[in-house]
Amino acid sequence: MAKNPITSPLADADRDAVGAVLQATLVDLVDLSLIGKQAHWNVIGKNFRSVHLQLDELVVAARNAADQVAERAAALGVTPNGTAKTIASSSGLPEIETGWLKEDQVVSAITNVLGKLITRMRARIDETDKPDLVTQDLLIGITQELEQAHWMWQAQSA
Repeated sequence: MAKNPITSPLADADRDAVGAVLQATLVDLVDLSLIGKQAHWNVIGKNFRSVHLQLDELVVAARNAADQVAERAAALGVTPNGTAKTIASSSGLPEIETGWLKEDQVVSAITNVLGKLITRMRARIDETDKPDLVTQDLLIGITQELEQAHWMWQAQSA
């Protein structure tokens, strides 16, 4: 195997641990963007337009966060993997139903997906406390955005 062309400011063990956290986060965020688009294309009902547009906002936020996570991994000398095969086999997010979905079904499903992702993100924040505070800061910022989105989705069914 060729020498890594990107050096890391972290010790090898820390780089590997943080790299695993970043890879798992990348997978979940890419999956969130795909789940959001799936729901976006299939939502129906009287509140279609508002949910449709809110899903677009979620997808943009997930894609931006995924890009930040992938670039953080690369900056640490860890190659990010966002291939479809990797996402399909590695995501920890629940699937949503396929086919037409009433807006209340979408709101419930997205609220559930975001709740699971936030739980996973908070565990990752803890995992990066010792090896890399810079990555931890990135994860905290992304989690803050996810929690705000989660609140907004929950508010629709309250």
